[in-house]
Amino acid sequence: MKHLTRRTVTALAAAALTVGGLAATARAVPADPAPPAGGAAPRGGDPTLTDVYVWATDVNLREQPTRQSNVLAVRSRYWLDAVCQTRGERVTDPAVGTNDWWTAVQEFAGSDIAWVSNLYLRGGQKIEGVPDC
Repeated sequence: MKHLTRRTVTALAAAALTVGGLAATARAVPADPAPPAGGAAPRGGDPTLTDVYVWATDVNLREQPTRQSNVLAVRSRYWLDAVCQTRGERVTDPAVGTNDWWTAVQEFAGSDIAWVSNLYLRGGQKIEGVPDC
């Protein structure tokens, strides 16, 4: 029993360390990555911000709206709070298309701001409900 308790505490501590903010790189897909039926976003974050869904896998969240800026985190099929959006570097993905709109995002629990190309967010070229920066 003592051994089981120690393993459980160790597992919980490791999980807490991996949850962290955007400063850490995470490749794990959240337990419930799929959006609810009808495409409605969960209201898990700041109620004054629009929730956005990263529909692709291994999407880079960057310091600035450009592919040359530092990667702060990597997210796959993941919900984030959208702060605002602006035009940035044009991103082309042969499988998806081209877009020059980027959205400033943060984790629901709060984090540093990071930028993600709208090409990998559900909502189209420019996302309705997300203000311009």
